[in-house]
Amino acid sequence: MEQLKQANNRPSGNSSHFLVYHGTDIGTATDNSRFVSFPGFCDVHVHFREPGFFYKEDIGSGSRAAAAGGYTAVCTMPNLKPVMDSREHLALQLAAIREKACIHIYPYGAITVDEAGEELADLVGMAPDVIAFSDDGRGVQRDEMMRRAMEQAKALGKVIAAHCEVNELLHGGYIHNGTYAAAHGHRGICSESEYAQIARDLELCAQTGCSYHVCHISTKESVEIIRQAKRSGVDVTCETGPHYLVLDENDLQEDGRFKMNPPLRSREDREALVEGVLDGTVDMIATDHAPHSVEEKSRGLAGSAFGIVGLETAFPVLYTKLVRPGIVPLEKLVDLMAYAPRRRFGIPLGEDRCVWDLERTWVVDPEKFATRGRATPFAGETLYGYLMETVCDGRTVYRGE
Repeated sequence: MEQLKQANNRPSGNSSHFLVYHGTDIGTATDNSRFVSFPGFCDVHVHFREPGFFYKEDIGSGSRAAAAGGYTAVCTMPNLKPVMDSREHLALQLAAIREKACIHIYPYGAITVDEAGEELADLVGMAPDVIAFSDDGRGVQRDEMMRRAMEQAKALGKVIAAHCEVNELLHGGYIHNGTYAAAHGHRGICSESEYAQIARDLELCAQTGCSYHVCHISTKESVEIIRQAKRSGVDVTCETGPHYLVLDENDLQEDGRFKMNPPLRSREDREALVEGVLDGTVDMIATDHAPHSVEEKSRGLAGSAFGIVGLETAFPVLYTKLVRPGIVPLEKLVDLMAYAPRRRFGIPLGEDRCVWDLERTWVVDPEKFATRGRATPFAGETLYGYLMETVCDGRTVYRGE
């Protein structure tokens, strides 16, 4: 493992506290370290909305938002218009990426045609140009359909990344089926709707030998099911989001910026996710960056669209709420955000980096975001960790004040 070392090119400030980290061990040199260079972060779960939903986001604004959060590589989900379920549809997104992206963007291909779960998408045709296959936003309901997808993905050497949700267990819910929902008269989403499909998929994964990744897990049962599957040798990884690690249903407000899918769960679920991070069950952190228009997020918990933005706040939120209090080591956080996603999905790092002032604070103001989305549960919070620069392929793609 490489150790932290003094940098040759230091930003302004206390130069004796500027350290470079491009390994997996931060060691003891982080004491009083203010300026730190990390490898460029990698987010395997974002929604950049192009083609089809340009008013929410496009490749240009999405990639700038990623750069403004220290990310130099992201993987975009296929629930677009048209859905990325064929080479023809994928070509539209690839053209936009070539024209507008300031960082590396790796698209997903859909598992099924139109993400409808009835017919396999053109996995063979898309395979050379996609990072993996996912019907994100929808769970694949039919067992045999998921089995066929896993068999074909294995033959192609690709990962299946699954949004796990049993439709018949949703019952019109939109927040966690817990104490807040009961107290405020909201319809809840039960935890079983997530973990039951994870359990099914892991059985299929064990049978097919497919490389399988679980998107945005949120429940304690999901953590334990995945933990046991890993111990039995199943080729599975999983992600969770920053908001699931630092917020729970006790933080809910009657505001659309607290509505996402899966929802914020119980305190016990949040604590289980943190434990999963610490013991290696949770492999990586992904934001599920999902911008919507202001109008779409202005209808409260019941009526707003699912989804929040997260690229520009992810590291500061996690550094402030988990690293500084001593809950999660800094080297673990860097692995979750930079190295682990690349290892799983085969994404190169190169010389990409992001430079942070760990002692500088800033107040989250959504009106200053690079993304077109404004819905964040962290609006108004004071966070540690100010991004000074993001470098991708030797080019500065973001520079702070």
